[in-house]
Parts: sequence; structure tokens; C-alpha cells
Amino acid sequence: MTPEEFFSSLWTDYVAMAPQAQQIRQAFESQGETVSNDHVAFRTLGLEPIGIERLEPHVLALGYRQLEPYEFPSKKLRAYGYVSDAPDAPRIFLSELKVEELSAEAGEILRRCASQVDATKVESPEVLWSGRLWDPVTWDEYQLLASESEYAAWVATLGLRPNHFTINVNQLTQTTEIEEVLQVVEGLGYAVNDSGGRVKGSPAQLLEQGSTMADRMQVDFAGGEQHEVPTCYYEFAKRYPDSTGKLFPGFVATSADKIFESTDNK
Repeated sequence: MTPEEFFSSLWTDYVAMAPQAQQIRQAFESQGETVSNDHVAFRTLGLEPIGIERLEPHVLALGYRQLEPYEFPSKKLRAYGYVSDAPDAPRIFLSELKVEELSAEAGEILRRCASQVDATKVESPEVLWSGRLWDPVTWDEYQLLASESEYAAWVATLGLRPNHFTINVNQLTQTTEIEEVLQVVEGLGYAVNDSGGRVKGSPAQLLEQGSTMADRMQVDFAGGEQHEVPTCYYEFAKRYPDSTGKLFPGFVATSADKIFESTDNK
């Protein structure tokens, strides 16, 4: 699978869950902008057979290399960033939940989900847009998970798929600041994640980020119930040059911590 095929498949799955992204992208393109992707991110559980170590080979096979690890103690997450030397290649961000840090009851729900995964499906890169690979959880289980970890509830309900794509603001020619982008987004009727401020990060940190609040849709739960839950969101990133003159390639954990809240059930 080529990187182009990989990202095209991801985008198709993503916009089905976040139709706002298609509309926002088209709005910028209608102004004559060329919209490119800064990075795409995934969520998973730190459990066999779907932990980062099982998903990472699909990223490495595309010519990416592991950049550096990140920790999010308050959200019980670990993550890695990945970069490619290919020109304008989007970055990739894989994160996983430290299930052992949740309550026994929450951990039991998530382990049950992971135990139902057909390990052979994890051997194909298509697993990264496969969605839920286990039976639906109940609405009560979703609420229990959400009370401990919104991330846990998200993965249990939506499975493995791109959580967000990111517009590379450095490539825009008319709307060149994150705040300006956010104002365009709000003008289209979409809410902005203001946790930790509308614009996360700073030029001094070499990265500024902003994002929408996630789209919402009806999702099937056990017992035939349907409930509306947050799905995926669109992010915006502006990078600044480091001391060598190259644009900062990584991520800022304190900012990413707040970006995660774009899927909070507000």
C-alpha cells in the first residue's frame, strides 16, 4: 500500500465520521487555498492485539520512523509521533490508553472488547480504519467509561480509525494565523475547542494548534439502543522554525493534552 492510498482510505473513513472536515476544507479551497494535512492521529487501547506495538509496523512500512514518545499522565495515555522524509508527508500520531490505570470495572469492559479482536485483521494496514472490531458496549458501560476516561469511551464505541486530520496552516496563503482559521471555522457554524485557550501552544514552543469540537452522530449500543456521541474533529497547526531553521517536526504534550478534549461530551 502506498502512502497516498493509505491517507486516501483514512480520509474517506474520517469524513464519514466528521462531515464538518469536508465542509471546512472545501471552504478554504473555495478561497483558492491549497489544503494540506499536517498530521493524522489515532486512538487505541494498550492491550493485545491492538496496542501501539501492533499498529506501529503499518506506519513504519510506509517509510515513517518513530520520532519521540509522549506521556499524558492526567489522561492515562502514552503516545508516539512518527515522521517521514518524503516531501510534505503528513506526520502520524499514535496514542494508547493505559488500561491498567483505570478501575477494575472499566478495565474489564475494555479487556472484553480487545479479546474479541480477530488478530489476523491487525496484520493489515486496513485495521487503522476498521472501526469497532468487537460487540457494542451497553449505554451504561459507555457512561461508566466516560466517567473515568472520555478516551476510553470513544475507543470502545468507535473503534480504530483516524481521530482527526489537521490542516497545515503554514501552507495557507490568506488565513495564516490559527486564530484567523478558527474565526473562519466559527463563521461556518462549528464550535471551537477552548480548553486551555482557543490557541494552544506558542511560537516559543514552535507549535500553535487549535481545533473544532467533534461532530456527533447516533451510534449503536448493545440491546439495540442508539445514542448520540462525539465522533471526530478537525485540527489546525502552525509550526515555527527551530534553531537550525527547520520547522519543528514534533508535538507539544501540554497542548495535545487539551486537544484531546475536542471529543469531550459537552
